[in-house]
Amino acid sequence: MHYADYKTILSPQNGMNLYRGCTHGCIYCDSRSKCYQFDHDFEDIEVKRDAVQILEQQLRKKRQPCIIGTGSMCDPYIPLELDLQITRRSIEVVERYGFGLAILTKSARLLRDLDLLKKINARTKCVVQTTLTTFDEALCKKIEPHVSSTRERFKMLMTLKEAGIPTVVWMTPILPFINDTEENIKGLLDYCVQAGVKGILGFGFGVTLREGDREYFYAALDRDFPGVKQQYIRTFSNAYSCMSPNNAKLMELFRRTCRQHGILYQSNDVFRYLWTFESKEKQISLFEA
Repeated sequence: MHYADYKTILSPQNGMNLYRGCTHGCIYCDSRSKCYQFDHDFEDIEVKRDAVQILEQQLRKKRQPCIIGTGSMCDPYIPLELDLQITRRSIEVVERYGFGLAILTKSARLLRDLDLLKKINARTKCVVQTTLTTFDEALCKKIEPHVSSTRERFKMLMTLKEAGIPTVVWMTPILPFINDTEENIKGLLDYCVQAGVKGILGFGFGVTLREGDREYFYAALDRDFPGVKQQYIRTFSNAYSCMSPNNAKLMELFRRTCRQHGILYQSNDVFRYLWTFESKEKQISLFEA
């Protein structure tokens, strides 16, 4: 872990990444790609110095409330968060200034902050997003070794359902020749249905690979899935988008299940829901004032 100075925390799109790097060890992680220009080891977490104070300064200047997003590049609940509590203190600021929240994590550590999430959701909208890729628990631990298991994430979704907090699942990536099976997708969809998720994001069943990410992924395949790297090279060569040969069949299953259960699945619809600010506070009319 090391600290670095930043002038801003919020992006122009109102997203924030409080840490830079990750220790979850997911073998497919796109954030390892060289295009993101990490100048330190990916597992050597860069902590943004004074992040909470900078966030508060930026929110104070905003004229209109909106949804604040976090978790796109680095999980906000990496183990360091247990001690540093930068995510929790940032959520406190978001709640205090009346903004909404769309938070993405693979960790059930999020439930530590359930009290804050409920406060935000009572006034506006708090949406918790999580990734589900692998129904089989043993396989999950190979693909995503240092995060909450799929079953633990499902239990987190059920807890959020009971708390009335809406959820969205990212069902991506699905790895060709590893977990691109009907059995896997059916298991994940069943979890989503039980948890009453608002939407599921799926961009086709496959994985993207580029320089930096590809090398790490292939090393993991050699270690845990002998022979599968050669299948990737023969099938995809150096392509960025590596779609499963089963994609069409799996997408039909995905769409059919979502339509049957009223789950948003068109990407535009899901993102529109995520980023639309809603106020639940009673509007006092001039006649009541």
